[in-house]
Amino acid sequence: MPATERLTLEGLRIGVTASRKAEEQIALLRRRGAEVEWAPVLREAVNRAEDEALRTATRQVLAEPVDMLVATTGVGMKAWLAAAEQWGLLPQLVAHLDRAEILARGPKTVGVVRANGLRELWSPTSECFDDVLAHLRGRDLTGRRIVVQEHGQSLSLVAHALRRQGADVQVVTVYRVEPTSDPTAVFAMVDLVADRELDAVTFTAAPAVRALLEAAEVTGRCAELLEAFRDDVLAMSVGPVTAAALQQWSVPTIWPDRSRLAAMVALLERELPARRTGVCLDVVGGHLLRLHGDKVLLNGSEVKLTPAPLAVLRALADQPGHVVPRADLLGALPSGTANSEHAVEMAVARLRQVIGSGTVQTVVKRGYRLAVS
Repeated sequence: MPATERLTLEGLRIGVTASRKAEEQIALLRRRGAEVEWAPVLREAVNRAEDEALRTATRQVLAEPVDMLVATTGVGMKAWLAAAEQWGLLPQLVAHLDRAEILARGPKTVGVVRANGLRELWSPTSECFDDVLAHLRGRDLTGRRIVVQEHGQSLSLVAHALRRQGADVQVVTVYRVEPTSDPTAVFAMVDLVADRELDAVTFTAAPAVRALLEAAEVTGRCAELLEAFRDDVLAMSVGPVTAAALQQWSVPTIWPDRSRLAAMVALLERELPARRTGVCLDVVGGHLLRLHGDKVLLNGSEVKLTPAPLAVLRALADQPGHVVPRADLLGALPSGTANSEHAVEMAVARLRQVIGSGTVQTVVKRGYRLAVS
């Protein structure tokens, strides 16, 4: 790299909450010029559940036929099957589960399932557990025996929902994710976010979000931390599952198409420098909308707008949350556009098609506004 070439994240300060693969992530960020603050909020090692409890649960699984297996994480399935191998139960467990309908959440889980000679019947296109529940919702599960592999935190509510549909559910707890034993760095991270001294914080696991919020509650700065994430500090997620943990607190977040560290850092490279110079809006629904020159980014991905919808968006973005009269929007339309309120309505309709119907609100007899939180 020439000495005169500016690093993409130079001058930006980024918080990292990961414990697993933290060195790799930090190296990627520093290589691009970022100043990194590291606070591992979870213990580095995945803690397998009590060995005897897991063995007992495994024998209970083997005691009766299994109609359905819900495999929720690759690391969990791998740890369970490895434990079964130690006990001499692996061939029996694999043969037993091979007769079940297997639902696998996410590509990593699919990979472990297939590597052990099993085959999933269905896997969601996303990695969201809600999609698994949606897939099962409405099905008659009466009398069906379902085994759910727990993914580090309690899935008791999921089990309850399936039982309401008539299923006989056994939850197998393979491992637990626990907060770090020394929270000193985590408390410091809370202060940095709450004081808005960071440009972004990366999250690579949903439990990390909850752990940071719990630390903020202990220090009495949870409200400040959430407000900072909503206004100034970008919360970057590695994937949709982690994003969901942030969005339930109305924290806007973006994530890459592929749930990988390199893809997350590449998205940060595009997003953070432009946030300093472009118009950045927290749009209703937890989405991030950014205007930078002729580019429009929604949740970090560029979307294409024709001139009329783009002109309307710019006019609305100049006064986010405020009503812009139709006459003003008509005046903002590019030359050559039909000179009528119908032209404004068409431009608004096309804008909603691209950035979401709920992002532009109609105020009857007054005009339109961009629905920012």
